Amino acid sequence: MEKGLIRRLLPLLILAAGSLPAAAQTAPLPRGADKAPEPIRRWLGAWEFALADASRSCTVTLGAELAGNRRQLRFPATCRRALPILDTAASWTLNGIGQPQFMDAGGNEVIGFQKGSPETGLDGKGSDGKAYKLSSGAHPRVASQGNQNPAATAAQRITPVDPATAPAPSSLPGRYILMRQQNREACRLVLSPAAADGRQPAAFEGMCPDTGLTIFDPVAWRYAGGRLTLVARRGHGTDLVFENGQWRKDPAVGAPLLMRKLAP
Repeated sequence: MEKGLIRRLLPLLILAAGSLPAAAQTAPLPRGADKAPEPIRRWLGAWEFALADASRSCTVTLGAELAGNRRQLRFPATCRRALPILDTAASWTLNGIGQPQFMDAGGNEVIGFQKGSPETGLDGKGSDGKAYKLSSGAHPRVASQGNQNPAATAAQRITPVDPATAPAPSSLPGRYILMRQQNREACRLVLSPAAADGRQPAAFEGMCPDTGLTIFDPVAWRYAGGRLTLVARRGHGTDLVFENGQWRKDPAVGAPLLMRKLAP
């Protein structure tokens, strides 16, 4: 009697399971998504990554966890066979216009995305010269922090930079003053020209009384897409953009930081 009842109810149970809301069947969002700044947060999660005009695709996850001064990029090992360009992809970050870019272990761009949005998907170009796409597919997107006040949300956005109008790389080495407030010197910093091994050292000039800056302890710098990055001893970085004759921390979250070059 019980077996007959189960056989009759089984199709109904299967049908009911299939009608569950889609959100209940999707994978959880990346760890740390709730604490990520809005410019990062909107890109977090799983994506379908594909070679344009081809059937080869793979699921990649843009994680929130820091990997040096970039963020973790995860995908199954089989992706390297399906899409060989991923063989050198080690992390992701945002470029000068706030779009994702995949980076190799040395901090070089592997794939840069220039057009699109989290809703419509992204078009990009790889270091191999081929066109690639990122699309949401059935993967959940992280909700926008739309309930923040507009000023706080604006401060978290990455400022678009036009590399054509940004300072020339050759103009960057030199002595700088670091400021928390306009025209109030906190420390001095020297950005040295590139060494023979390609490193671009940075170091305080004399003692730095600012606790936050000494904890950060900049030891190197790099410049790409009109954005200057100070690299901490532990490997993470702080980006700056050039405005009104000086550099400003961007996005403007946490403690402010300004940097102005001193005359030779």
